Amino acid sequence: MAEIKRRERDAVLQSLQAGLVPRVGLHLIQVGRKDEVSAVLNDLERIEQGGAAFRIVMGRFGSGKSFFLNLVRTLALQKRMVVVQADMSMERRIHASGGQARALFSELMKNLATKAKPDGGALRNLCEGWISGIQNQVKASGGSDEEVKRRIFEDLRELQDCVGGFEFAEVLSKYYDGHVTGSDALQGAALRWLRGEYTTKTDARTDLGVRRIIGDENFYDSLKLVAAFSVKAGYTALLVNMDEMVVLSHRLPSARARQTNYEALLTLLNDCLQGTVRNLGFLLAGTDEFVEDKRRGLYSYEALRSRLAENRFAGQGVKDFSGPVLRLQNLSAEDLFVLLRNIRHVHAFGDETKYIVPDEALVAVLKKASETLGADYYKTPRDIVRSFVGLLSVLEQNPGRDWRSFLGDDFVAKPDKPASAEEEIAKGAPPPEDAEHGLETFKL
Repeated sequence: MAEIKRRERDAVLQSLQAGLVPRVGLHLIQVGRKDEVSAVLNDLERIEQGGAAFRIVMGRFGSGKSFFLNLVRTLALQKRMVVVQADMSMERRIHASGGQARALFSELMKNLATKAKPDGGALRNLCEGWISGIQNQVKASGGSDEEVKRRIFEDLRELQDCVGGFEFAEVLSKYYDGHVTGSDALQGAALRWLRGEYTTKTDARTDLGVRRIIGDENFYDSLKLVAAFSVKAGYTALLVNMDEMVVLSHRLPSARARQTNYEALLTLLNDCLQGTVRNLGFLLAGTDEFVEDKRRGLYSYEALRSRLAENRFAGQGVKDFSGPVLRLQNLSAEDLFVLLRNIRHVHAFGDETKYIVPDEALVAVLKKASETLGADYYKTPRDIVRSFVGLLSVLEQNPGRDWRSFLGDDFVAKPDKPASAEEEIAKGAPPPEDAEHGLETFKL
């Protein structure tokens, strides 16, 4: 077994101890999901080749949806895709009129990642890579700076054919002007526009000379432009990951707001299934309630329900991953054992001779967790993992102590507060009452 680098090892352990999904080293602790990963890999191959994909990763709280999204994110980066990622919230959603869709776009762009910069914030690198790629091609064939400029504007003319493409191309040309003249202010203004951070057209016109900005009304069109630009910059496609989708179904108080967001999702789904968009994929994560609740979920919108319905021949041991919905099951006791074993392996830098606890300790940890958590045992692997990583850390710093002495009643504790909107809903928090006309919440 290859040695695990300290940077990767520490990133995995620190994330797990904080209750977070690691951004790097996911393959070191991945458990099961072979068929699901294979299905999504087929999606990635399709969008690499100029197609599109739309998937909803559905599962109960604790089934590993966020982990799965980050695993797919890692695989996409390895395939030289650009990946953007964001969590849904009351301030960030797909369709809105109060700036929430623009806020979602800004969050996605802030987290834009590439293989060279996997931690996000790679929008500037994307723009610089596009310019450098053209410069290298032209210079390799003996071309001049004028030829570089001509090729730059050829690329931009192709983007102008897309909806909203004229302003998008104009802003990229301003970025190129700033690159040539060394104007950080002009480049910074262009990046602000591309991230959707301009809130008024007046400011954008003053700084960049463009009459439009990225706002609530052109969220999807702007993502399609980013996908097209990513391909121009030498990447294979754009993958959009969105988590905590249950916020749309069980936190929006207005039935009308839910419906408009579901209509926006239907547009994404139809375009991807019908092949009218290129090099673009969507991967959304939500609970069973987000999808199947017939009063508030996606199934409350008939057009979505019919498209998301499972294959009637699937079930009872027959698998089908061809539909838009990918259902994740909670981890089994065997999966949890393998997960703890993988974490122990990471802690030991991949060296079996440095294991700090035996297999007996893993079994004892799971037994104690089962006794403490009861029915939540399979629903809260996060709490078990946090406690186990904490145990390994303490034993590493106190080599004379016996691991058994730490398996007391307080080894695993149920969290006092939900860690996310999804967890809050899973624990039975009632959704807000529908405010059909918005007057119920009106205040002077």
